[in-house]
Amino acid sequence: MSVEDIGILLITLVLLAVALKLLQRWVPHPIRETHNDVAGFIFAAVGVLYAVLLGFVVITVWTNNDAARKTTFEEADALAGIYWISRDLPAPLGPQLEQQTLAYARTVQDTEWPLMADHHSSPAATQLVYQMRDSVFSINPANSQQQVLYEHAVSHLENLASERRARLNQVDDEVPVLLWVALIVGGVLTVGFTFLFGLSNTLAHTLMVLSLGALVVVSLLLIKEMDFPFAGATAVKPTAFDVFLQRLPAPRT
Repeated sequence: MSVEDIGILLITLVLLAVALKLLQRWVPHPIRETHNDVAGFIFAAVGVLYAVLLGFVVITVWTNNDAARKTTFEEADALAGIYWISRDLPAPLGPQLEQQTLAYARTVQDTEWPLMADHHSSPAATQLVYQMRDSVFSINPANSQQQVLYEHAVSHLENLASERRARLNQVDDEVPVLLWVALIVGGVLTVGFTFLFGLSNTLAHTLMVLSLGALVVVSLLLIKEMDFPFAGATAVKPTAFDVFLQRLPAPRT
């Protein structure tokens, strides 16, 4: 967790401790103890409903992150396919297409990836896709071997464009505001119900409330960190493009 997240957790716990201390002073535990049975029944129902909601959101954001990670590898794989085909094409088209694939990988890695953290994309990377498209469709097969290369290049290009669109769509993946409201309100209600219980052991009651409060806050912070696939502690990295660029043979002269 970041320093900001730790601060949020500590402030929340302090506020809960102060609120519970004031409650215990103004409403002694014998008064609240008479409602323990009813409060316990309602708390169980609220806790289950909130746990289901929390689990659903955690699984959803984790699935989105995993899908974004897979998309980047599939995009880089399609780019590698175009690159290796360009190595078998005659000059000047082959070296030109080769340089375009390398420029695209570097632009995505160095320029577009930081932009995606702010929900933006790189126009330069988009332009390079158009340039690769023009280069591939300018291939004029002179024999059956070049015909096969052309068909495979078109297939890889289509896959590259498709995976790029999928990645840019995932740039806007995040938990809706309405769902955040439900998570926060549900957390407040769940923890708030523990204030209704009356326990003669003040320390035990305080530890129970703070433990539940910490669990809820940590869960919400976890969702916040995983909320957006390309930012936060679990952000998807351009590992696929790093691998592609690091495992290249010497450029053609």
